[in-house]
Amino acid sequence: METFRLKREKLSYSSEELRSLPVFFITGNSRSGTTMMMRIMNNHPQVCSINEPHFFEKMWSPADSGKHIDPDSQRSLLYRLFTGQRAGFFEDVEEHKHKYSADVEMLVSKFEGPISRLDVYSAFLHYETEVSQKLIPCEKTPQNVFYIEEILKHFPEAKIINMIRDPRGVMLSQKKKWKRKYLGANFITSKEVIRLRINYHPITIAKLWNAALSASSKYEGDTRVMNVKFESIADDTNGTFTNICSFLGIKFEEEMLLVPHAGSSTEADKGDELGIRKPSNRSWLERGLTPTEVYICEKLCKGSMKKYGYKPTELSPNWLALFWQYLLFPFKLVLALIFNLNRMRSMADTLKRRLIK
Repeated sequence: METFRLKREKLSYSSEELRSLPVFFITGNSRSGTTMMMRIMNNHPQVCSINEPHFFEKMWSPADSGKHIDPDSQRSLLYRLFTGQRAGFFEDVEEHKHKYSADVEMLVSKFEGPISRLDVYSAFLHYETEVSQKLIPCEKTPQNVFYIEEILKHFPEAKIINMIRDPRGVMLSQKKKWKRKYLGANFITSKEVIRLRINYHPITIAKLWNAALSASSKYEGDTRVMNVKFESIADDTNGTFTNICSFLGIKFEEEMLLVPHAGSSTEADKGDELGIRKPSNRSWLERGLTPTEVYICEKLCKGSMKKYGYKPTELSPNWLALFWQYLLFPFKLVLALIFNLNRMRSMADTLKRRLIK
């Protein structure tokens, strides 16, 4: 297999050289429009999107800081990264190794000096970008909102687009996310459908929304981080993306907005329809949330909702249903933890970042 000829022929992948290259990151609460943002960025002639490698949290933890890995460990990490990007997040690494061996060996041969997991990850981002004949990698993993500190520390040339969405819209999308398998996301496995259904609980979703907002709010004054409200994309599409591109240092082109109507938890994918899909004018109640779920969301998220201009409905709950949701919460939380263990390199660190606030 012939590998793509690197543009930077003389580049040796040392830590210093890797850290001097620009990278864009898209973060935010899951179901906040991060996938749409990634697709729009990927339409730019200079930008190559990297879709949810889940490096931070799944392949790296703070305990790995400053540690170097041997060539075999470098290969193992690269196979996981290439498989996720090119074959899909749910694909088995062993089944795809033969496809990416030339790329893996190319990268390992170019590493110079002590190499860490972060160095391998960075090299992968830039290599994949060059294979796509573009210049700047744009990595989208929503959960990276909890790792902004590490991103800015280890990638000093990084720019972060952090997506924010009305928590009731997030809750509705999370509640119905398992239906994506039947709305066009055929790659989602039956096991993943079960995990998504177990993950959903209105208290969990509300607390995670608060945690994500708390994590990103620390960097509101940082010139490398830009908050983008999901709703502003529909309200003023061109103006919003003109500002985003100015922040990133790239030119806005209207062709960027020609993305397929795909990824919704409530509507079927329509890959032949391009453009920014306008949000439904139906209420969250009409589309699937109960008054009790809306009440829980507004009660737990009221502080940040007010800060970002999301007005409460002040609905009254079904008190019996409310009691049941609070009674069920610890059991759903434990089950969710069990079903997500393989997605965490350090369970203690993950829980600290997401739930212990």
